[in-house]
Amino acid sequence: MAGTVRDYYAMLGVGRDATAEELKRAYRKLARELHPDVNPDQAAQDRFKEITAAYEVLSDPEKRRIVDLGGDPLSPNGGGGGAGSPFNGFGGFGDIFETFFGGGNGRGPRSRVRQGADALLRLELSLNEMAFGVKHEIAVETAVLCQTCSGDGCAPGTHPRTCPTCEGRGEIQSMQRSLLGPVMSSRPCPACGGTGEQIPSPCPTCAGDGRVRARRTITVDVPGGIEDGMRIRMSGQGEVGPGGGPAGDLYIEVTEQPHEVFTREGSDLHCTLALPMTAAALGTSLPLATLDSEEQVEIRPGTQPGAVITLRGRGVPRLRSSTRGDLHVHVDVRTPTKLDEAQEKLLRELAELRNEDVSVSSPRGGLFSKVRDVLHPR
Repeated sequence: MAGTVRDYYAMLGVGRDATAEELKRAYRKLARELHPDVNPDQAAQDRFKEITAAYEVLSDPEKRRIVDLGGDPLSPNGGGGGAGSPFNGFGGFGDIFETFFGGGNGRGPRSRVRQGADALLRLELSLNEMAFGVKHEIAVETAVLCQTCSGDGCAPGTHPRTCPTCEGRGEIQSMQRSLLGPVMSSRPCPACGGTGEQIPSPCPTCAGDGRVRARRTITVDVPGGIEDGMRIRMSGQGEVGPGGGPAGDLYIEVTEQPHEVFTREGSDLHCTLALPMTAAALGTSLPLATLDSEEQVEIRPGTQPGAVITLRGRGVPRLRSSTRGDLHVHVDVRTPTKLDEAQEKLLRELAELRNEDVSVSSPRGGLFSKVRDVLHPR
């Protein structure tokens, strides 16, 4: 573009009477579309450099005046940065983008006071506690505010001082040469960690961190209906941040202990009820202790193995609801494994009354012979 006056207004897609706010909006819109982190295409990257140069020129009143007079403040002969590059004379196109959208090292010192980290604890509870809720005290060991220095990290009677290396700026700048000309780069000051301050006399209790580790007891309010693996968030109960910064959050992850009778699926409960075959055949009524009451389970005559009897609303309360799940009773019919002579005689008489053939000795009429004939017909 040597010898050609660039149209910086056209680069941003604005008119020559555009206000500072209109220039800013136009640049922000284009930068979001063309930034290399969003659009890695080389053409987009070249375009991004152009719009950044255009905004750098038009946002500077003196450079904009030169443009309005027909000159080019970034050209070798137009009062710009030399070498004909639209990017010479300022510290890299990333600087403007970071001003709008963040990223990079930023500008100015970084605060020593920072947000604390979140903490995670696991709490094992019984089925009843998870079903109906409980207040549970737990011991937590986290970083808390140092009481000696109140978080500023200095020994009593002392104060932080300005870092002599970066003179309080929090960063060190250096000039590097590139194909585009000299480029100014910044990095956090190694002497102060980017804060712009140094602590000459650290607090003897926290060694300048502004926080210490301590064990404390807190009460967790577990809501009824919570399920295995869910987490309870306790705002501001996590780690205090460096420099006495605000505490993060504490998360309590609950684990359900196995129950000796019931298994849980969401808000429903399941259990197994073992019955002798006579009770299943004749029918009966049996008491069953649920989580919070005693219910009568009605066994109808002729109940088969694997039958499921559902007790509505006798399961677990649903989380943040007034309703409850169901209790499903799975019937396990038990067949006796040993019979005395009298019991065997009674069962054979019953079989005869029901015309059921239980003989195993008949060559053609026994049960096993019938099965054999089905599998191996003659």
